[in-house]
Amino acid sequence: MRLTLFFVSAVLALAQAPRYTVKDLGTLPDGHFSQAAFIDNTGRIVGIAAAANGTQHAVLWNKGGGQVADISTSIPSDLNSGAFSSNAQGQASIQAETTATDPNNANFCLYGTGKVCQAFIYDNGAFNPVHSLGGYNSTVGNINARGEMSGLAETGMHDLDCPTHPLVNGTGPLTLNYQAVVWGPKASDFRILKPLPGDTVGQALSVNDSGEATGVTGSCANTVIPPFVTGPHMVVWDKNGNPTDIGNLGGNTNPNVLGFGHSAFVINNRSQVTGVSTLPGNATYHAFLWSKQTKMVDLGVLPGAVASAGLGLNNLGQVVGGSGDSTDVMGPSRAFLYPVNGKMADLNELVQGESPLFLGVAFAISEAGEIVGMGFTEDGEPHGFLATPVKQQKPVAAAAPKNAAVLARQMNLDGTGSTSPDGKALSYFWSIPQGSPSAAILHGDSPIPSVQFTTRGLYTFQLTVTDATGNAATDNATVNFLGN
Repeated sequence: MRLTLFFVSAVLALAQAPRYTVKDLGTLPDGHFSQAAFIDNTGRIVGIAAAANGTQHAVLWNKGGGQVADISTSIPSDLNSGAFSSNAQGQASIQAETTATDPNNANFCLYGTGKVCQAFIYDNGAFNPVHSLGGYNSTVGNINARGEMSGLAETGMHDLDCPTHPLVNGTGPLTLNYQAVVWGPKASDFRILKPLPGDTVGQALSVNDSGEATGVTGSCANTVIPPFVTGPHMVVWDKNGNPTDIGNLGGNTNPNVLGFGHSAFVINNRSQVTGVSTLPGNATYHAFLWSKQTKMVDLGVLPGAVASAGLGLNNLGQVVGGSGDSTDVMGPSRAFLYPVNGKMADLNELVQGESPLFLGVAFAISEAGEIVGMGFTEDGEPHGFLATPVKQQKPVAAAAPKNAAVLARQMNLDGTGSTSPDGKALSYFWSIPQGSPSAAILHGDSPIPSVQFTTRGLYTFQLTVTDATGNAATDNATVNFLGN
């Protein structure tokens, strides 16, 4: 019986592993790069793609990953932009350069052009700039279903803690203090989210539909603005803007090493948070999942990898991201999904059939389980991808006979009426459920096993069939043995 229970448990575990088909989302005409940053619950995808002139543009793919569309048409084509999230109302969070030159050359957008970086709420074709906090630059996190957008913006206050040299990720030098902010839903609405006591700057990287936000706070000296955000303190702000420190995995932040530190990237409507945090000893960093109930849970790494980062999270608690074979955040990585059978799984290993891309990093997952991110062609060109769950049909188990009355002490059962959705061979396992008299089953992995009865009584034999993808089904045969 223990063997039977173990086998059934293993089958059920395999059946929980989803399978995906992958679509290469392509690039703009004559472009050689794209990145799918977000997929909303309507199936709309937004992201970034290189234009023919080499600039990056905010782009959109409709449901199913149709032809890529440049949505940055209301700004000059020689300026850079990017889209980072969207909602069902047709809005998106946008970062874009303006034509103005930044007098402090903060390189807030990381484009290296010296232009001012501006946060926009894209609304069905219109680029609406957000409210300034008194400084020159602002940038974005996500936009929620209510039209509220998270981000950070410079104030007009000079901050003596700010580094006078470029930061490790290429942004900077910084001069002005910056604060976490949530803009919207009305054009004039904005909420400044105060940092933790003792901290002086903040970054709001995500806001959920209840108005809770998550991100990091610290000083201008020990935090790094996007991309590859790090900071000493990961926080959740309640809807009134009050911050709570959610802890970390035990390491410290290091603003001088790319990606080393703590960053809370996403908060869902269940107040769960995912991101990345360094471990004790500061040798590496792992993805985490935090909630008020479980606190900080280390999600580990893929087999053979040494580092990971949680970058996307849906309301079901599914996390996606990337797991690398080194701690170099610019090095090779594999996209992951968590949880699959209780642990992190390589998304490449969940692909059904051939994939047009190697899936390097996943940035977002929808409620329907659709995953977007960035993969690589055989030539190493980075393209956005859409991974869509395969609707798996289960096999059908058919165990015979039903309610048979026999006198012979030995007979055959029959499972040959069982079917698999793909027509491939099934595996068979016959067992005796609890409550039935005991009998000997010969060749229990055969579709037609023999059984030997011991005493008179009504016997039940359970057939479990499993198809090539790990899906399983059961059915029972029943025999009333009337012999001696």
